[in-house]
Amino acid sequence: MSLELLAKCQCGLLSVNLPGPSSSVVACHCHDCQRRSGSPFGVLAYYADESVKITGEATRYERATATGGTFETFFCPTCGSTVYARAGRHPALIGIAVGAICDPTYPAPVRSVWEERKHDWVVIPEPVQHFPRGRS
Repeated sequence: MSLELLAKCQCGLLSVNLPGPSSSVVACHCHDCQRRSGSPFGVLAYYADESVKITGEATRYERATATGGTFETFFCPTCGSTVYARAGRHPALIGIAVGAICDPTYPAPVRSVWEERKHDWVVIPEPVQHFPRGRS
């Protein structure tokens, strides 16, 4: 049985083949991730860049981070779904939008960052590491 997973946009034109679940899943409550995801927080699963296979074309958006770095979001130019992202401070990693995987058994976050901007009703349970801002 293969553990391979597929993350894809709404229309299916942009997808990423993944080797299986990641052990590095991060929930981010910063304002940019709220706007990027259209929800109270974004959740990305991080993989070594060489372990994934991207199929299809993506539109890239780069923004500055609160800590002085850069963050790139890649989304489908047809349907607009965010599928993956790259943080400038971790160039060898790619973050895959967990929502694009559509697997309710996918592992929960191990870290929750920018909790000072977390919506009051959102509860991220223990044993997750909690950070008021980004992890240093």
